[in-house]
Amino acid sequence: MRDPYETCPVYESEKVLLRLIEAADADDLLSVYSDEQAVPFFNSDNCNGDDFHYTSPERMKSAVEFWQQAYREKWFVRWAIIDKQIGRAVGTIELFNREAQDYFNDCGLLRLDLKSDHEREEWITEILSLIVPDAFKGFGCRMAATKVPPFASERRCAVEKAGFVRSEEVLVGGDDGKTYTDYYERRL
Repeated sequence: MRDPYETCPVYESEKVLLRLIEAADADDLLSVYSDEQAVPFFNSDNCNGDDFHYTSPERMKSAVEFWQQAYREKWFVRWAIIDKQIGRAVGTIELFNREAQDYFNDCGLLRLDLKSDHEREEWITEILSLIVPDAFKGFGCRMAATKVPPFASERRCAVEKAGFVRSEEVLVGGDDGKTYTDYYERRL
């Protein structure tokens, strides 16, 4: 696989399209990031206090611009998740190889944010089946990990189907040393 920061891979199935986030996605994504039922599922660990609850078009546009900058700087890739049936973005998924001084070093960290009506096992399974196989090669990591809050039963079922197992390890924040739990991991 090529360097994802040189040419961002596009993943597609019958139901889902994953492609690099675009400025035009901000309108669709505002309905995701303003969805109060969805926000508790978002992984904001080690994100400088951002809870990803955006309620204005300006704040959503700013977030998309930051995600585009992060891609240019090779910090992470954030794909828009397009529901092909309705032709709209219904979430995002982020992936990067985390370099840290803890257990989750050299780890492809996946952050999945979905609108609440798409927070379903079949949707998450479909998304993971597209992106996880290339996570190891494309990002050169030895494992992949994603957060699954205890209340996220459909997400837990999907990540377990994708070969992830609950980790007893904690992720340690880079700046403040704060610890984060509820991660599931999958080895190469």
